[in-house]
Amino acid sequence: MNFLQRFFLKHLVASKTVPSCPQTDLQLDLDKPIVYALKTLSSSDLLTLQRACQKLNLPDPLTPLAINQQSINRFVCLNKPKRLFSKAPRKAYEDQFRVLLELHQNNEDIDVQLVPVTLFWGRAPGYEGHKPWFSILRASSPNWINKAFTILFRGRDSLIRFSKPLSLQRLNHDYGDDPNLATKLEKIAYTHFTRQKLAAKGPKLPQRNKMRQDLLASDVIHQAIVKASQEQNISLAEAEKKATRYLDEIASDFSYPLVRLGDKILTWVWNRIYQGIMVNNAETVRNLAHKGHEIVFLPCHRSHMDYLLLSSIIYQQGMTPPHIAAGVNLNFFPAGPIFRRGGAFFIRRTFKGNPLYASVFKAYLSYLFSKGYSLEFFTEGGRSRTGRLLPAKTGMLGMTIEAMQNTPNRPIALIPICLGYDHVMEVSTYMKELQGQKKQKESFWQVLSITKKLRNFGQGFVNFGEPILLNQFLDRAHQDWRDEGNLTESAQFPATITQLGREVMTGINRAAAVNALPLCSLVLLASKRHTLSREQLLTQLTSYLSLLSEVEFSPLVSLPQGDADSVLQAALSMSKFRVYQDCLGEIISIEPRQSMLLTFYRNNIIHLFALPALIASLVQHDEGITLSQLETNLNQLYPLIKAELFLPWDSDEMWQQGQKYLAHLVQLGWLTCEINANAERYFSANLHKTQIRLLANIIDETIQRYHIVLTLLQRDQPVELKTLAQQSTQIAERLAQLHGIRAPEFFDVKVLQIFIEQLQAQQYINEQDQVNKSALHELHQLTRSLLSDEVLSTIEHTIANQHQADSCQ
Repeated sequence: MNFLQRFFLKHLVASKTVPSCPQTDLQLDLDKPIVYALKTLSSSDLLTLQRACQKLNLPDPLTPLAINQQSINRFVCLNKPKRLFSKAPRKAYEDQFRVLLELHQNNEDIDVQLVPVTLFWGRAPGYEGHKPWFSILRASSPNWINKAFTILFRGRDSLIRFSKPLSLQRLNHDYGDDPNLATKLEKIAYTHFTRQKLAAKGPKLPQRNKMRQDLLASDVIHQAIVKASQEQNISLAEAEKKATRYLDEIASDFSYPLVRLGDKILTWVWNRIYQGIMVNNAETVRNLAHKGHEIVFLPCHRSHMDYLLLSSIIYQQGMTPPHIAAGVNLNFFPAGPIFRRGGAFFIRRTFKGNPLYASVFKAYLSYLFSKGYSLEFFTEGGRSRTGRLLPAKTGMLGMTIEAMQNTPNRPIALIPICLGYDHVMEVSTYMKELQGQKKQKESFWQVLSITKKLRNFGQGFVNFGEPILLNQFLDRAHQDWRDEGNLTESAQFPATITQLGREVMTGINRAAAVNALPLCSLVLLASKRHTLSREQLLTQLTSYLSLLSEVEFSPLVSLPQGDADSVLQAALSMSKFRVYQDCLGEIISIEPRQSMLLTFYRNNIIHLFALPALIASLVQHDEGITLSQLETNLNQLYPLIKAELFLPWDSDEMWQQGQKYLAHLVQLGWLTCEINANAERYFSANLHKTQIRLLANIIDETIQRYHIVLTLLQRDQPVELKTLAQQSTQIAERLAQLHGIRAPEFFDVKVLQIFIEQLQAQQYINEQDQVNKSALHELHQLTRSLLSDEVLSTIEHTIANQHQADSCQ
């Protein structure tokens, strides 16, 4: 390994390393010996690994390891490079694994961590049935000539993948009596490297023309063509042409060179507009891919930036870029062809009235699953204009299950993903649309206009949620699904797919990203005039950060780095707040024109505070409430809020979590607990009335919305359910105008419809649309007790005026 070799590697090789922090992500113990396991003995691989280890503060692979006064290599390799004119692979030192295992016999103080390291020189998957013209780059155990050309052409596209360490002491303890253990360990290592290659590169890509021919010849599409010919009274040739056009409209045309170019461009963009992209829990997804799971990425959708950011991060994290389901509205020149070659396949908003298109699309989706490609689609359908999660559209989820039935031997893992931003460039457009402005059609000029907005957007976040293993979900939700011929046609399927959609959205919320701007917006928007002194704001931020860290909503929620002061400084740097200085200090406020914009960011994290805010509201409006009454009230309101905000707990779990929040609020000094007459009673502390009120106000608008609907249902002649949401919207809009409520979801008919549907699910309204008056009255009185007299008066007065206007008509 001479100086010249190091010199060329330094200038020809640029490597990405995943995970970026192996000590944390892989739980590496630097106090124990580490030995690296590689596939092929190669000086260039070892030198490249050495450079990576230096950057990561890991032990040098080229420095021998001393154990029991014995010096051994800190690396083991499975193969030696092939001889120059031979195709036969050569094993490396056959006794390396045996020597390592023998060190642990009769010595429990030694515990070597064997860390598999996979080096990829280029990640192009290649094409089916296509032999590369430059096959010298394809050698699996390359000789020095192969490697020289590989480094020359692909040195700037190398990836180093560290995998979870294997404890040789534990292996020796469990299987030390097996005389063939070293051989078995070697075979396991071969399997590991093969799987890593598939996980990082993905399966080979189809040749587009052959894929088209295979799909058009499939039974599903052929039958659909025949049926379309009969129903539309056209020839089979014309029907086939239609199917071909649909397939060309839908299918992606993945290009790895474009992915590499896109990664370089997007990395430049992210570095320009973001102060950093924080990625969490990616190792879980990499491990699933390594185990052979088909990965389906299911992110929330808040910006056009989502699919660009997520695809870029997936690639940078050492995984195969997914095929992405994109709306056909994005298939315009030149974006459409670029997206298509980046892995996008296009889908129409609806399949209604076009069974041939539906059959072609389903066949293509099933084809992708059968080949083992990872997929990505947005379960919300479109972008959320309010910052809240939208109810899942279950069409693609249903087709995923249908495709899984066609390939039952391949497990599928659904990965909910939360994408968070300190700033979303389209948010001002969303507010205009919510105020009635017509949605602009996507176009080339609209894309160009985005370049004018490239400025400081703070931080971005990509949080991978808890995987939903589809087989296991179906085992829980629909136990007999394996015995049914077609699950999607069963009577239970609509309920099953709805439940799956809720689990996906709940999984996204369980992986929420708490960052500076949403957190400061949450605090200020809860104040009466959207204004607080700097000291008040810092006090509230400190308490909220304590609440999030001490009472865990989910282990996957990411919290901001630093204390409340650093969080506030980060938020102020976004230029969204007004800071006024007087002789007593700083006053921080939200300008009226910014308040609606900032509700978008607040809504990204409002679900994290819904339960503690509800507890604070119940105590504040019923000083001295007993613990048992608090539980009763929470059990009435929680299922309704859970449905709207996709909260994760069932009733029993909710009360356990609620008691933790309650205890922490007492610990903060915001609430006090008195025990008398064998009952625990809770009060808001006099010194912290402002803090507890700000917390309670987070849920106040939600309760107001509920009370509007319940009041309408309480009338002697209640409105019909089909018009209830619309009438509630009108009243909510009036209330918002009179009381300065700037949140657009406050009078969103879809949000109100969720509440009405949940009333039906909780049996407040039966299947015949009849109201359970006693139960409804009790709930109505509870929401009434949580609202101010001023708000109640406005709601009742507005409803009376509406009723009078309806009577006149």
